[in-house]
Amino acid sequence: MPSLFTALFIGRFQPFHNGHLLVIQGMTKVCGRIVIGIALSQEPKNAENPFTAAERRDMIQRALQAKDLIPTNDIVFIEIPDMPWDDAGWAQKTLELCGGPVHQVWTGNESVKKSFDGLCVEIKNIREVPGISATEVRKRIKEGGDWKKLVPDEVAATIQSIDGVERIKTL
Repeated sequence: MPSLFTALFIGRFQPFHNGHLLVIQGMTKVCGRIVIGIALSQEPKNAENPFTAAERRDMIQRALQAKDLIPTNDIVFIEIPDMPWDDAGWAQKTLELCGGPVHQVWTGNESVKKSFDGLCVEIKNIREVPGISATEVRKRIKEGGDWKKLVPDEVAATIQSIDGVERIKTL
């Protein structure tokens, strides 16, 4: 039975991949509530950030529903607005957007860890799954490689339905 604490998982999810899914599956075993923070929510589309916040949320939601993680678990989404990189201010604003106390922040990003340092929130370090990263997914899409095995089926279908392959190739 998961505990009653809330954990925040922050990412760009450009796109959401199997490594992200593994993290959330693990979180459901120990967290009572999971807040998925979609970072750079207002970033204009570019080669590193080809998907809008709404598109990323849709990808994640579909993947989690397919694994019956939604609605079985208390999982909510927030969009973290772009801010000039003021570590403490950005982290404080992010915590406010969560709508209640946050006990842990799950991240593998050193800048995010630094931002939350000193805010009375435990930081859980996430290690990258070897061979799986959003950068690798985008690279394979751009080069016409096999990218679909790195993402949940629902994410691949969403990327294709929004013409994301062509978008990545042309950005």
